[in-house]
Parts: sequence; C-alpha cells; structure tokens
Amino acid sequence: MALLTRPPKTAPAAAPPQTPAPPRSPHLVLVAALLSFFVISLDGSVVNVALPAISHSLRGGMADLQWIVDGYTLMFAALMLSAGTLSDRIGAGRAYALGLAGFTLASAACGLAPELGTLIVSRMVQGGAAALMVPASLALIRQTYSDPGKRARAIAIWTAAGSVAVAVGPVVGGLLTSGLSWRAIFFVNLPLGTVGLALLSRIPRSPRRQVPLDLLGQLSVILALTALTYAVIEGGRDGFAAPGVLITLALAAVSMTVFLVTQSRRSAPMVPLGLFTSRTVLVCLSAGFALNAVFYGAIFVLGMYFQQARGVSAVGAGAMFIPMCALISVVNMAGVRLAARTGARLPMALGQLVMGAGALLMLTVDAGTSLLIPVLLLIPIGLGGGLAVPSLTAALLESVPAERAGTAAAVLNTSRQVGSCLAVAAFGALIADRSAFQSGMTTSFLICGGMMLTTTVATALLLPRRTER
Repeated sequence: MALLTRPPKTAPAAAPPQTPAPPRSPHLVLVAALLSFFVISLDGSVVNVALPAISHSLRGGMADLQWIVDGYTLMFAALMLSAGTLSDRIGAGRAYALGLAGFTLASAACGLAPELGTLIVSRMVQGGAAALMVPASLALIRQTYSDPGKRARAIAIWTAAGSVAVAVGPVVGGLLTSGLSWRAIFFVNLPLGTVGLALLSRIPRSPRRQVPLDLLGQLSVILALTALTYAVIEGGRDGFAAPGVLITLALAAVSMTVFLVTQSRRSAPMVPLGLFTSRTVLVCLSAGFALNAVFYGAIFVLGMYFQQARGVSAVGAGAMFIPMCALISVVNMAGVRLAARTGARLPMALGQLVMGAGALLMLTVDAGTSLLIPVLLLIPIGLGGGLAVPSLTAALLESVPAERAGTAAAVLNTSRQVGSCLAVAAFGALIADRSAFQSGMTTSFLICGGMMLTTTVATALLLPRRTER
C-alpha cells in the first residue's frame, strides 16, 4: 500500500497532488489483498453444497435457497460501484479494513442464525462488506506495483487465490456440513478475517482522492438489481405473468433509467459513462458477466443435481468438484504467461471457448449418466474460467488510468456478480420443479453454452491484440 508524500516546508500553498510512494513490503500488500479475495470467493461457493442441509434445518423451499445465495451476490454487485468510489475516497487500506471487519462479524451472524430471515439478511451484509474489499484489494495492487509485468503477475496471483477458493468451496462446504454442521461453513471465516485484520497493522496507509459519493445513483442501482433478482426468483415460483413479478420488472427498468440519467448529468459520477466508450472495457465486462454466470450457475445446478437427483451426500457432492479444483490455479498462471507473449485476446477467447464447450457437453448428462461424466465435464468449465479471468482483469486495468483503478475494478466485479446472481436466480427457477429438473438443467446449460460462444466471438473480433490506454 502506498505512502503519502509530503511537500517540504518551503512548498507553496498550492501543493501538488499526492502520489503514492513505493511500499516497504509489496509482498505483504499482496498477501493481504489475496487473503480478502480468498475469503470472499470461498463464501460465494462454499454454501452451494450446504443448501439441502440448510433447507432441512430451517425448513426452506427453493426460493429461500436462491435468496441465501443471491442475497450475498446481490449486495456484492449492487454496492460494488460506490465501494470503488469509497475506496478511492478514504484510501484502499481503510476500505479494506472496514470491509473485512464487517465481513467477519456478518459471518458470525450467519453461523448463529436461528431462522431463514436472519440468515438471508446476514448474507446480504456479508455481500455488502465483500463489495468494499474487492475494489480496495485491486486498487492496492495497482498502486503498489507500478511495473506492468510485476503488476500482471500480482493480479494473476490475486485471481488465482479467488479461483482456488471458488473451486475448493464446494469441497470445504461438503466436508464441514457433513462432519460438523452447515453453520461451520460461516464460522471458518472468523480466523481468516482475524489474520487479515492483523496484517493491516503492518501495511502503510494508502492515498485518498477527493471524490463525491453518489447516494441517488447508489440507491437506484440497488433498487434496480434487487427488483430484477426478485422478479426472476419469484417468477420461477409464481409465473412471470404474476402481477407482483410484472411490477418489480417495471420497477427495475425505471430504477436503471434513473441510474443512467443521474450518471450522465453528474460532474463526478459514480460510474463515468465515458468508461463504456472503450471497446476493451465493453468486451471485458461482457465476458466477465458470462464467465461468472456459467461458472456459478453450473456449480449451483450441479450441486443440486448431485444431492437431489442422484442422492449423493454433501461431502460426496463436494468431492465431485475436486478434479476441477486441482487444476484451476495452475491454469491461472499459464494464462498469464500466454498473455505476456500474445496479449490478452488469445487466453480470453480460448478460455471462454473451452468453458462453452464444457457447458454444451453437459447436455448429455441425465439421471442415468455415470457420475464420472459430469465430474469430468466440470474440468473444462473450471479451466476455461481459470485461463480467461486473469487476462480479462489485467486487460481492463491496463486500459484505464491508475487513478481510476478502484472504479474500473468495481465496475468489472459488479458485472461479474450480476452474472452470478441472475444465473442462480434463473437456473434455480428452471430446476425448482423436481418433476422437471432434467429439462431445467438442460435449458440451463444450453443458455451457458450460448453465452460463452457469443462472448468468445466478441473477444476474438473486438479486443485489440495489445491493450492500449
């Protein structure tokens, strides 16, 4: 994290802008940043195999289980935009500390939740705290590593930590749920959060930027995403022609319109709309949305498939994800090395193509398929994401000025989390009826394959060979 430089006593009153000095220990900054991303990503996937146990313990239906997953990702996505601004405003280190403390406390509340309402609200608080940490951790890396090569490697390590957490999440969730209780999947965050907070005492302060907070913009985007998620989840249960669903869809549209209008008229918007004039930014945001939708959607659907359609235990269902876990971080680093030689376009396009192929091959899986088949088909889904995400993240950050790193990271992660949230909402609606589970799963993977092929073509045709700012 960067130190503030101070002007000499003889400096004129109009001091130059503050610029960060090299930190005393850049590797310590990286450890702190990747620890936060690890616990956030772990919590995004660890809950999936515990859902049947939570349903049995707290007596919840499919819509309740969707909210347990989506309550987290919804607030993660909705608060990510202003979290980037807040990170720039109060300093990335302070934002990281605030988010990590809130996340740790919310994890304890999840583990102690006596009923579904408390659990869902606590998950939403977790997501909000996670939203604050992610752009702060990326901004720390961007500020600490000025050399593009070292920064790309640091981002790759940061991304690998999140990828490993996402991949091992189902395994950890299965082991904890079967061996202890579903509550243990939240208590495991407490020691990790404590270590992260201890690291902060050894990291220098980071610089601040005087940027205003856009409360109207933040409220409108929260309302838009919440209404849209509600409409998708409840539409799957009550039908999309239900009056409540139609009203919330209209509310989502109005709220998003308000958000776009406010951003276009503010002198210092939460999300500068000029950011979207960059072809690189648009491609990266679209690819990030699709990658997360496919990855988290597949884990959600297959977690329910293994346990509900095939009768596998929680620990057994978690074990089904081990082959994917074992290779994903290795591919992260391979993708970075490939991007260093060829630019981001090749690893991004190749990763999305591999993931799309894995999703389409899942169309062959049904209730009579050997369990080995979906386990093997998870490998290309995981490897494709592992190959594409580091290059995607680095390409986006290289395409924006350093002072916009926090905002750009927030926009990217918002796009990714919205993809996760809507995939779980939509796919959960498709598989909610157990008698139609197979057709719902087939439709879900058909959607996944279509999204991946579309963004693969967009990446190949529109992304420059080398990122230019």
